[in-house]
Amino acid sequence: MSSTEPKEVSIPEVEEHKEPIRYSFFIGCVTPNREAAYEISTRRVCKELGIELLEMEGANCCGLPIDMVSHEASLALAARNLTIAEEMGHDIFTICTGCTGVLTKANSLLKEDRETRDRVNAELAEIGREFKGEIKVKHLIRSLVEDYGLNNLKKRIKRPLRNLRIAGHYGCHMLMPSKYLHFDDPGNPHFLNELIELTGAELVRYEGERDCCGAVIIAVNTDLPTDLVATKLRNVKKAGADALTTICPSCHLQYDGNQGAAEKAYEEEFDIPVLHYPQLLGLALGIPPEELALDELKVKPTTLLEKLE
Repeated sequence: MSSTEPKEVSIPEVEEHKEPIRYSFFIGCVTPNREAAYEISTRRVCKELGIELLEMEGANCCGLPIDMVSHEASLALAARNLTIAEEMGHDIFTICTGCTGVLTKANSLLKEDRETRDRVNAELAEIGREFKGEIKVKHLIRSLVEDYGLNNLKKRIKRPLRNLRIAGHYGCHMLMPSKYLHFDDPGNPHFLNELIELTGAELVRYEGERDCCGAVIIAVNTDLPTDLVATKLRNVKKAGADALTTICPSCHLQYDGNQGAAEKAYEEEFDIPVLHYPQLLGLALGIPPEELALDELKVKPTTLLEKLE
């Protein structure tokens, strides 16, 4: 099978929930410090769906920013977070794909590699902790697909977004490295597309859907990320989308927060609202826009909201 041929990745049917779904909520660093609207809309949507997000008291950085400097330190930081969730007795719920990737990889390595697990546990023992391998790491969209169930989510749609044309951006860390994440088809992903269509909006396909946002290379090259942002927004606009939706705070920072810089650098006007996915879903669930922090977006979705029935 070539890398361009889609794999069979089925959408699971999930029984209707009689009890709330509970998670240990790992919020990360970028979201609370720079993307508060993502947290606000996530919490509001989860409340609407009966998903309980329990605070992880004492959680630290996932470890991603220092992985390039010290893999051991990054692994130890991730492991400490995993032990907090284990003590709470619930899977970790994430909304940052970078955090998702680091915590998932660490969880997998520690479960499968006894030597690594023993070494990390020796370090954790110094602070009275031990990794046991009892929980999973679930990003928001993975939770909706595997635990809540798209079949159940469809029943909750109160205000189908029929007049909207929405493009999606997966990013990198939600899909790769696939040998650790085991979610969707990294070559031909479709779960975010399913989640967009579930809202009633028309899914817009465009050139360069899987291109990186550029956030990971800003530290070494400031020009290329701006080019990547401009190229993405140019393609989304050309395809006729009303908005782009993201599932990562860093990706959102690039396309919403840095859209003005891209417009200035290339002397173009994009004017593409970039919504966090829970903002889009929240509108379809009938949640008022003001409760989803849509006013926090740099590119205001005024025209988009006017199109709602």
